[in-house]
Amino acid sequence: MPKGDGTGPMGAGPGTGRGMGGSGMGQGQGRGRMGGFGLGAGGNCVCPSCRKTIPHQQGVPCTQVKCPACGAAMTRER
Repeated sequence: MPKGDGTGPMGAGPGTGRGMGGSGMGQGQGRGRMGGFGLGAGGNCVCPSCRKTIPHQQGVPCTQVKCPACGAAMTRER
């Protein structure tokens, strides 16, 4: 725009400004930290060896709980 009247050449930039939108990942696509499932406070912990279940305690990951029957590390019931 040499004269300031809007008749100058069109820009040839990459077109990557804020208003371009389109591709890209949206919000909430992942499974959270360390691949967790976010199952909430309720539910059960289950032993993968002997299948014994115990109630899940909030704030204590099932993987840190030992099975009372066989001593194996428990997992969260899905």
